[in-house]
Amino acid sequence: DVQLVESGGDSVQAGGSLRLSCAVSGFPTNSRCMAWFRQAPGKEREGVAALSPGRSTYYAEFVRGRFTISQANAENTVYLQMNSLKPEDTATYYCATKVDGWYCPIDRSDRYNYWGQGTQVTVS
Repeated sequence: DVQLVESGGDSVQAGGSLRLSCAVSGFPTNSRCMAWFRQAPGKEREGVAALSPGRSTYYAEFVRGRFTISQANAENTVYLQMNSLKPEDTATYYCATKVDGWYCPIDRSDRYNYWGQGTQVTVS
């Protein structure tokens, strides 16, 4: 079974950093698109970052230069390092994967088949 389990969410002050983790079971993380999305209360889910099997990375413009997506093959875990956090980054962050292809769109959450339960990030 495919399972994605996020962790690392917390409450931090603006300017601070957090590292989110997505522990994956059921497939190797380097074999599929892995992505992070977020959803704030009253807003639509939006793509944050994605990592392709070919190790290409994709970022939303609003996090470029502040967030970094990476993976650790040995731990089968995907990370989202978040620096210079802003209050507008407050949201529930979700890890997701899609079962086919190396195209990893972050503007098409409907293309992703499996999702984690989310982890809350609050920036004040």
